[in-house]
Amino acid sequence: RRSGQYTMNHDHSKKIPDGASFDRSGSQDSLDELSMDDYWKELENIHETRGNNHEERVAVVVKEPDEGELEEEWLKEAGLSNLFGESSGDSLESVVFLSTLTRTQKAAVEKRVETVTQTMRKKNKQHQIPDVRDIFRLQNDSKGKVCDGSESSTVRTSENKNETHDGTKGNFSLGTDEQKSLLEDMPSSDTDINLEISFAEQAANLKDSSVGKMYKGGGGDTLLPNFRLPKDKTGTTKIGDLAPQDMKKVYSLALIELTALYDVLGTEFKQQKAVKIKTKDSGLFGVPLSLLLEQDQKKVPGTKIPLIFQKLIAQIEETTLETEGLLRIPGVATRVKGLCQELEAKFYEGTFNWENVKQHDAASLLKLFIRELPQPLLTVEYLKAFQDVQNLPTRKQQLQALNLLVILLPEANRDTLKVLLEFLQRVIDHRDKNKMTLKNVAMVMAPNLFTFHGFGSKSIEQREFVMAAGTANVMRFMIQYQKLLWTIPKFIVNQVRKQNSESQKKEKKDKAMKKLLKKMAYDREKHEKQEKTPNDTDVPQGVIRVQAPHLSKVSMAIQLTEELKAGDIVARFLSQKSGNVQTLKKEEVFLYEIGGNIGERCLDNDTYMKDLYQLNPNAEWVIKPKQS
Repeated sequence: RRSGQYTMNHDHSKKIPDGASFDRSGSQDSLDELSMDDYWKELENIHETRGNNHEERVAVVVKEPDEGELEEEWLKEAGLSNLFGESSGDSLESVVFLSTLTRTQKAAVEKRVETVTQTMRKKNKQHQIPDVRDIFRLQNDSKGKVCDGSESSTVRTSENKNETHDGTKGNFSLGTDEQKSLLEDMPSSDTDINLEISFAEQAANLKDSSVGKMYKGGGGDTLLPNFRLPKDKTGTTKIGDLAPQDMKKVYSLALIELTALYDVLGTEFKQQKAVKIKTKDSGLFGVPLSLLLEQDQKKVPGTKIPLIFQKLIAQIEETTLETEGLLRIPGVATRVKGLCQELEAKFYEGTFNWENVKQHDAASLLKLFIRELPQPLLTVEYLKAFQDVQNLPTRKQQLQALNLLVILLPEANRDTLKVLLEFLQRVIDHRDKNKMTLKNVAMVMAPNLFTFHGFGSKSIEQREFVMAAGTANVMRFMIQYQKLLWTIPKFIVNQVRKQNSESQKKEKKDKAMKKLLKKMAYDREKHEKQEKTPNDTDVPQGVIRVQAPHLSKVSMAIQLTEELKAGDIVARFLSQKSGNVQTLKKEEVFLYEIGGNIGERCLDNDTYMKDLYQLNPNAEWVIKPKQS
């Protein structure tokens, strides 16, 4: 037994005596026992490796939160901390944000604000404590079209479904009724992932409708559905396509949406909170991811994945991915430990001899790196939420939850996870030779990602048996649908657009007010001319001006047609070659939508420009290389 334990607020009542064998019957899932063998073997290898590692590890403790503390933290994370506390009077800046929320998202916010408010009243804090209904009434007064504050906006039952909760107009209205009619109009295939409508709204409608059969999404059949994203004419938005200020909004919305989805489905969503602990501040194994990257960026500026992680994957691939039992067969534990120590000493000096590293040892080192992270790759905050995905009723909802969770991960964790999942898929691509199918790889990798080293206490191993098949299924999902998981749902991008345009309107009003107050003697005519956008002045209707500062042809007026795509515009610019400008390849440059109702968005080549122009007529269009 190691001294370091990861204490979590779970039920520790069921203890397992030391040395108890793994009771496989507890896996409570339709994955047969045989297929679980790889999982238990991997767990035994992990325990054996730990047995050889006598170093004391500092305990990572998850704090037992006080009443209302989790909700308070949640509101802060969601960017809504000014709905309570000392700054609660200043909640007007949240009005715009709240006005863009769907009915289920509002219900999730209300629920948390209510808890915090009650806690504060109990503690009798000397803050102004808003009534939750006032918050939504505030919006009502300011906009006249947001969900009625006097009535709790929890998920409506069937009799009042026809009320309009959000009468906002515009190309990306999020009105619940409009969402409903969209839901009814769309030919919904079981395998189509609808990104236009809030996932929680879809779940609420499924619950309300008699046809919505909820089925248990366990791992019964080995074939996973062939989920796909229907083509979006205004372009698919991937993580990494948006500017940081918009990503911040995406994060807040994803957190509220995930919470709303879990609320609708009756699953508890609680972020865990880790207490800060002392960790290694240099080295390779057992170093926090952010620190490791800081260290690596001094060697390789701009690197987003730890160098040791990249090198271990390259080392495994260098031999061949056709080796039978790759990832499943462990390296020799004592040799792996020796290599680990040698790497710590020589990796950064460049004197480590990689020829001594056998392929299975490199695979063991890769898994060891993941397990030794002081906080799990899926983070302390969200590890439990990732595990709980297995409890959601349908496979589609499990996928939707994973999509939102990936968005919520810190950038370093998300980038590292992406590289890992892409590598695992390449291993699976050679399954005919290496005998490592999706199921096998998921079985072997799940204990490394989900049984964080702090879970070493025997009391939590009891939960392990129940969790095993479930986490292996979550792992399968993450590998199988990784391309879908890095997509930002359109309904969230639309909410960001709406927030941006509402804020701009508000800013314009404020500016106008200030100008009046200062009584600046502006020449009205001149002022109006300045206000005009370049689109109004030098470009006729139905034509956009595209700038390309990095290319030989720096600007072009482009006539919009129904079929014109972003890729066509890039190709048109690249065909105008000139000798004196460095030639850029088609894969290196992208068309960007900048300003208007979005900060900045990199467009996928299949974006239909006329449709996007209608969504954001005030944007500027620039061709440039994608920032790494």
